[in-house]
Amino acid sequence: MLSYKRVFRYVLLLLVFVLQVSFFAYADEDINSTGSKNPDYTCMYLGNDTCESFNRKMFTLNSGLNKFIIKPVHIIWASLLPKYGIERIKSVYSNIEYPKRLVSTLVQKDFKASGTETLRFLTNSTIGLGGMFDPAKKIFNLEPVDENMEQALAKCKCNSGPYLVLPVIPNSTPRGLAGKVLDTALNPTCYIGTPVLALVKLGFTLNQTAEIEPLAKMIESTFADPYDVTRKLYGVNSYIKQHNLDRKDVLEAKEKEFVDVENVETVNVENPESVVSVSVPEENKTDERITYNDLFKEEISHTSGRFVLENKSPKADVVLSDYNPQTPVIDAMRTALFDLPGVDESIWGEFSIWNRCFKNRLKNSEISVTPERENYHFKYIMQKDKDSPVAIIYPSIGEGINSHHSVVMAKLFFDEGYSVVIQGSHFQWEFVRSMPEGYVPGIPAQDAIYLKDVTGKILSYLEEKYHCRFREKVLIGTSFGALETLFLANEEYKNNTMNISKFISINPPIELLYAMKQVDKNNEEWQKNPDNLKERVAVTAAKVSMLLSEKDKPDFRLERLPFSDSEAKIITGFIMHQKLSDLVFTLEGAQKSKKSDVYKMINNMNYEDYLKKYILGRDALLRYDDLNYDTSLYSLSEYFKCNNNYKIFHTLDDYLVNSKQLFHLKKYTGEKSVYWNNGSHLGYIYRPEFIDALRKEISLKPNLASLK
Repeated sequence: MLSYKRVFRYVLLLLVFVLQVSFFAYADEDINSTGSKNPDYTCMYLGNDTCESFNRKMFTLNSGLNKFIIKPVHIIWASLLPKYGIERIKSVYSNIEYPKRLVSTLVQKDFKASGTETLRFLTNSTIGLGGMFDPAKKIFNLEPVDENMEQALAKCKCNSGPYLVLPVIPNSTPRGLAGKVLDTALNPTCYIGTPVLALVKLGFTLNQTAEIEPLAKMIESTFADPYDVTRKLYGVNSYIKQHNLDRKDVLEAKEKEFVDVENVETVNVENPESVVSVSVPEENKTDERITYNDLFKEEISHTSGRFVLENKSPKADVVLSDYNPQTPVIDAMRTALFDLPGVDESIWGEFSIWNRCFKNRLKNSEISVTPERENYHFKYIMQKDKDSPVAIIYPSIGEGINSHHSVVMAKLFFDEGYSVVIQGSHFQWEFVRSMPEGYVPGIPAQDAIYLKDVTGKILSYLEEKYHCRFREKVLIGTSFGALETLFLANEEYKNNTMNISKFISINPPIELLYAMKQVDKNNEEWQKNPDNLKERVAVTAAKVSMLLSEKDKPDFRLERLPFSDSEAKIITGFIMHQKLSDLVFTLEGAQKSKKSDVYKMINNMNYEDYLKKYILGRDALLRYDDLNYDTSLYSLSEYFKCNNNYKIFHTLDDYLVNSKQLFHLKKYTGEKSVYWNNGSHLGYIYRPEFIDALRKEISLKPNLASLK
């Protein structure tokens, strides 16, 4: 046990520290970034990064410590105990931390929460066997209140101070550090000094820190500037906790203040096979409907860089009668539900050496594409029969090789008997770092040449390594990757060197520049109401967090996403701009370990600005009208008419296209394009109807009907 004098000195030091924090900390800055095209979320929640140079150096140091020291320890820990055991330890430790939650709620005068936590502690300590289980929630519906002493300090008007990164402590503020010290002082395990209990305490600590390891890995491997993303996430999460938005009752009450009334048009038709009415964006609507007999009557006129499209609408080939659409942007978010059994299911934690879920069976490898540039990384998995067919996956814009969609798609192909290669998007920072100096992505025909080279080298590398020859090759892409899939198909049509047998394209933008404008339009949604942006973003982020936690439950069912259209646009706007931010950060040669002013430019840049600066600005001979045609699928009309080795899946309510574009795509592709009535942009690929249709398309089993 700790001596009285030692405890007294400990508390005295703590009080001095808290007083210093209160004295030196400056007021939180509430910055709405109304002068920029995109909000600066880091400044909005954390103020200016006055210690950026120091913080980045410490962040780099911590990344190294994590990679070479902390992560190996976590791997050992995760390999000693299965997930169930780790969860029980987590539950016990959370129960022991009751004093910090009690004191925090009392300081905040939140007596309802204090009572709830006391009842939970008594219930879980007795019926729950010392906190191993949570009968308080499961039996008595007492929701946990995750409070800490930093929240109490915030309630006492103690300002946060500047954002800080210290050795071993990845992110905090002076107030956050003071809160951690207070939390430690209120933790009963700190006053127990026997060797056995010290080992137990070490186990608790390892268990707690190992929880954040997957997140750290994801950030480090996904983003060009992990420091900036970590700071953003910390700022938003800190705001959520300080305002108790992680509590369901508080979030629901706050949500009512931001209710959006959505006008979704729904029309019932007697014969859905001939005409289908869908919820579509206003700009996607046209008055005239056509039948398949009309599809090949009209031609696209393209003269001097301009092309004219007939204002007609196609019909749906597949009807999802029970889809229950909301709005196109919300429906597109349902793509997160795309999953298959076995992708990441295991009784072991993610970092356990015994975890052999499909995601962990994927191998990482790399090839040299350009001398003196970084190697290009990719993932793959081989069938036992090394000569089996192979599928190559091109993901959506800005996605890397760890994209969840790509892993699920790989599982689907692998189950059908394919070896699989996962590449990252060419419109992504890692791809750019492996390309020749000066390479800028954005012109699909040119990008296809680089992609063809990379894909060819990967396949040659695997065939040489495993002494095999792939019997068949299939290329599949989603969204921006789907567009590039078709451009590469056209490249192969002109000069066949890879012998790809089939190209599958899921929701490709038909006119790339139009799609970019739609993305920018969604990104600008926040400007309609910038006054309470800070709070609305936090509420939206809290709803995302709660939805993700619910998604992991076995009985999870989803009828509608719990977002308004404006919230959905905030989420997609943030994601799309983050992808652009990563790319520009790389193109500008910014370094992760040094202070960078590049974000002043990035926060005032959208996709149209990217086009002007990096595409049109570098080639005086390029004209916007010519580029508009050359980056569209209309430029591939000859390939579409002369080939049958492709399949296009699309939706009538995709917000990145309009009905005129879909009509003319159908005119050139006929039955090779399949249109779904709902699902917006990739928001239907989780449906069993689509998964079955894709399986049928890629099946290696003989078609018995064709053999008769």
